[in-house]
This record gives sequence, C-alpha cells and structure tokens, in this order.
Amino acid sequence: MIATSPTFRALRNPNYRLYLAGSAVSNTGTWMQRVAQDWLVLSLPGNSGTELGITTGLQFLPVLLLSPYAGVVADRFPKRRLLQLTQATMAVAALVLGVIAVLGVAQTWHVYAIALLFGIGAAFDAPARQSFVSEMVGQDDLTNAVGLNSASFNAARILGPGLAGLMIGALGGGAEATGWVILINAVSYLAVIAQLQRMNIALLNTPELRARTPGMLIEGVRYIRSQPKMVMILIMVFFAGTFGMNFQITSALMATEVFGKGAGEFGILGSAMAVGSLTGALMAARRVRIRLRLLVVAALGFGVAEMVAGVLPTYLAFALFCPVIGFCTLTLLNSANATLQLESDPAIRGRVMALYMTIVMGGTPLGSPIIGWVGQHLGARWSLMIGGALTVAGVLLALAVYARLRGGARSVLHAVEPTGSLFPRVWDNQAVARARRQSGGQVPDSGTEIPVGETASSR
Repeated sequence: MIATSPTFRALRNPNYRLYLAGSAVSNTGTWMQRVAQDWLVLSLPGNSGTELGITTGLQFLPVLLLSPYAGVVADRFPKRRLLQLTQATMAVAALVLGVIAVLGVAQTWHVYAIALLFGIGAAFDAPARQSFVSEMVGQDDLTNAVGLNSASFNAARILGPGLAGLMIGALGGGAEATGWVILINAVSYLAVIAQLQRMNIALLNTPELRARTPGMLIEGVRYIRSQPKMVMILIMVFFAGTFGMNFQITSALMATEVFGKGAGEFGILGSAMAVGSLTGALMAARRVRIRLRLLVVAALGFGVAEMVAGVLPTYLAFALFCPVIGFCTLTLLNSANATLQLESDPAIRGRVMALYMTIVMGGTPLGSPIIGWVGQHLGARWSLMIGGALTVAGVLLALAVYARLRGGARSVLHAVEPTGSLFPRVWDNQAVARARRQSGGQVPDSGTEIPVGETASSR
C-alpha cells in the first residue's frame, strides 16, 4: 500500500492524513492566487515590472520583520488554534481582494495593502505550520512528513498556475477575471481550517507551552555565528532567495515582454517549474544523509540555470528548461533546511529555524524591487541573468567565509557532522545550558544524533 512505502510512510497517521488533504486543496488555491495577483497588477493601468516587484516585496516584508517573533509565538500558543487563526486571516484578505477585483474597482494601492496583510498572516503561519508537523507524527516519520508537505506544495504548483491561467483567459483576461480566481483561493482556506478542527487531539504530541524569557532571540543569533556551516548556508540562501528566487516577477516579464504571451502561457511556466520542484521534493523524502557538496552544487546549479534561462531564444525552450530551475531550487532549500536542523542543538533549534526563515524569505522585499527595476529598464532577460550571477557570487562568498572559519575549502565535501560538533565556543555552551535549564533538563546533550525535523522550506 502507498502508506507503507518509504516515501509515504507518514500517511499511516490519521491526523497527518487530514492535514495533508486540507493542505493540498489550500496550496492549489494559493498558487492560483499568486498567478491571479500578478496578472491583476499587470492589468491595472500604468503598471509594469516595478509595481509587480513592490507587490511581491510587500508580501514578504512581514516575514523579514516578524518571523523571529512568530517563532516565539508558535512556542507559546496551541499551534492547531494558531494555524486556524492565520488561515482565517489570509482567507479574509483573499476575499476582500477578490471582491474588489470582480467589481472592477481594484487599484494598485489596494493590492499593496492586501499583499502586506497576506504577508503578516504568512509570517505567523509558517513557523507554526512547520513545527506542528512534529506534533502530528513521531520522530521516525518526521522527515518523511516534511518531505510530503513539500511534495504536496509543489504538486499544487503544477496544477494551480495552469488552472489560474486558463480561468483568467476564459473569463476575458482582465482585472475582473483575476478576481474570480482569487475568490476560489479564499474558499480553499476553509479546507485547512475544517481539517484541523476534525483532528483527534488525543493523538497529538503537544509539548508544554513555554513562557517567553528575555534574550531568546539574541541567543539564537550568537549560536548561529559560532557555527561555520550555518553561516555558510545562510549566506548562500540569502543570495539565492534575495536575487534568484523572484519567479513571480521574472516569469511574468519573460512571458509578456520577451515572448508576447498571455495569461495561459504565463501559468504554464509556473507549472513547468513545479515539475522539477516536485521531483526534488520526492527525492528529499527518501534522502537520509545530506552532504555539503549537495548544497554547493545545488546552489551553483540554480544560479547557472537562471543565467541559461535568460538567453533561451523561444518560449518553448524556456518552458522546457523551467523544471531544471525548479529542481535546483527545491534541492537547495530542502538540503539547507535539513542541514541546519542536523547541525543545531535541540535547545536552540526553534530559534535557528526562525532565523533561517527570516533570511531565506525575508530577503525578497530587498531583492524583488531591484529585480523588477532591472526587468523594466534593462529587459526581462537581464533580470534572470543578473539574479543568477549574484546567486553564484553568493555561493563563492559563502565558500570563502567557510574556508576562513574552518581552515580549508575541502571541508565542504564532507558529510554533515554530529549535532553541535562545529567550532564550539564558551558562550555557546552557556547558551545551550540555559536553554536546557528553561526546558526542565529534558533536552538531549549536544552531540546526540537527532532526526531531521524538516527538509523543505517552500516559497
């Protein structure tokens, strides 16, 4: 049966089956809205790549500002209820945007404001959602469950953009047409809320909620600074996330300005990229060991793939190459996420992952307006080539920093070492000891092999 396969073993858990089913519906609606929102911005009078970049930046700005605090909130409140609240917030935002688009009264500033509201909901939703997986399944199935989450998300990337593009085209291709697609997304959030309500609470492994203590965020930052591999990984994902992963902008500009295509062809590009991401997610669900060479190759491959995509001559060639970009992107993010969890001491892991989310997603408000400006003034092809080149430069910088801290670049070829074994410092032991005391002494010693908690971080 599918649930007994190594790739799908987490489906044995009834609560996780409910969660994954609801997420599949909601993820499809989310990807439909992403395409519709981008098309809405481009459909409004006087808008171009710059306005599209600002919209994307506003949607990710709360992640940059609020993710560290959202991680603390996720540890202080019941995650199931918190997720229902965040999903309801995003549903209301989608409902408002869909209604004003259907009525034909949408203006650019409306989209800006609602994108910001979406971002606030997403900033508090992501850490709660990622950590809630460990409450539904045991440690033996945790890695697999996170991989399946990523597979579900990317399967929705295949279906959602294509459906959105076809619907927008069938309804006339204007701003009003995008509103109906956005309204579908508003309804899709009810699937997650309902499935969370149906869960058997007795089967949840809910930890004791913690009170907030002063200095928790600073401790996490100091801990990361003491770990060379973490520093290297965060530099790589910052450059890739900030300058390379602006697909909402680059794909839209390539489809419209370079190839002269419409909404349907634009949606197909997102689905094509998701084919590669889905392949990477399914491979990640089976992977049990992460080498740093995989991270480096994936990051370099992603940067080079973007530069190649920028010079492809036809729409067909560009669409056929999109899965390569998707595969490199997902492999990089999954491997970075898994390695950070393996490297971090359990007492600090929550704060490490919150800071990781801040960097990998929070760089978008900085990079998307820049890439949008490049696309508008230098051309859509340059937005891909410059983004890819900066990603490669970031990888080289990360390698140089790692080599300086570890005394040799050859160390990037080694496998991940036991938790907490890298470059320890006196203050680091003190920070971990304080975290253990706050948790009642239940945290394993540094050096204990810990199963990977999550292997996917999706954008």
